[in-house]
Amino acid sequence: MSLFDLSGRVAVVTGGNGGIGLGMAEGLAAAGATVVLAGRNATKGAAAVKRIADAGGKAAFAEVDVTSEASCRALIDGAAERHGRLDILVNNAGTNIRKVPDILRLEEWHAVMDTNLTSAFVCSHAAYPHMKKAGRGKIINIGSMMSIFAAPFSPAYAASKGGIVQFARACATAWAKDNIQVNSILPGWIDTELTQGARREVEGLHERVLARTPAARWGDPKDFAGIAVFLASPASDFVTGTAIPIDGGYSVQI
Repeated sequence: MSLFDLSGRVAVVTGGNGGIGLGMAEGLAAAGATVVLAGRNATKGAAAVKRIADAGGKAAFAEVDVTSEASCRALIDGAAERHGRLDILVNNAGTNIRKVPDILRLEEWHAVMDTNLTSAFVCSHAAYPHMKKAGRGKIINIGSMMSIFAAPFSPAYAASKGGIVQFARACATAWAKDNIQVNSILPGWIDTELTQGARREVEGLHERVLARTPAARWGDPKDFAGIAVFLASPASDFVTGTAIPIDGGYSVQI
């Protein structure tokens, strides 16, 4: 299956030390890529690296503050220098502050936007020259069902996730000439630390999700391994500017 072979490729996954990010990183590593897991928590990072290594993959952890331009650029340039190349960037780092718009503070708005959207711009901006020089590249932005729908308790999150899809489309059209494909993944309700918090804060959420999802379950981070490999591999060389829901059918259920 050479179309899906990532041997010799180097990937950076922001927020790659847990949740959906780790699920994607494990898929990339299983396909042969060396994966740089970027995050704030070094303890979680070490555990994630060991988990990938124990499965026979190659991974390293890089500490990063995605709200800092300097930190993002150091991550990308450092990974390319350390490993000799950069082929794949997954903009996965994300956060949420669950408040209705009228009580959300400006600093909270900025905290969500800087983490979810601005970091994707900075990391992509830093990755572009490395990918252009190599003559190819893959960038995967992680959106959300909130890229399509809205919720009263997530105004900043919804804005950031709508924006990240449009940002991916803009990059896709700008960088197609450089053989760089840029796509988005739209996770549905996935069982992660972030959504576990949502279930504690939003009454009845668990039941509503199961009722709306044809697959009748919450997603698992492992559900993202395959789509990550596809969008990072030669199999998707003519796929760019797309936004693909991974949601068990949530977005097509009336």
